[in-house]
Amino acid sequence: MSDKNSMNTKDFLIGSLIGGIVGASAALFLAPKSGKELRSDLNEQAQVARDKTNQFTTTAYDKGNEWATYAKEKSSSIAKVVSDQSAQVVDKVKEATSNLKTEAQDTQESAEEIVEDLAGEVRNSGEEIAETVKQEVDDIQAKVEEEKAKSH
Repeated sequence: MSDKNSMNTKDFLIGSLIGGIVGASAALFLAPKSGKELRSDLNEQAQVARDKTNQFTTTAYDKGNEWATYAKEKSSSIAKVVSDQSAQVVDKVKEATSNLKTEAQDTQESAEEIVEDLAGEVRNSGEEIAETVKQEVDDIQAKVEEEKAKSH
């Protein structure tokens, strides 16, 4: 868009300059005047054309600076928004990572507690089984002893 505006301004300046020169020349050549008057009028018209060209150039330069300043402000604003959004995303990722680490630690601790509980249950069950087996063996021995005593 800047190139289009620049081209339009440039085309306008060139067209105005050429149109001014052609118009002034036509007016001077068609009007009956002496050579001195004609040269004087040509010099005046050339000076007017130079002044207008300088004025257009200054206006174009000022507008260009104005647009450049506007573009800088907008790009700065956009950069700030992008930076802020990026910082927010980074913070959210850090928070999510921290939450996942905490959940993983909690899960690991919970799993360790379950393993400890199961190990305790297995030990208790093993002790109960061993005690029950011993009691059964003792009962069988007592019966064998009792049968032996009856047979003798």
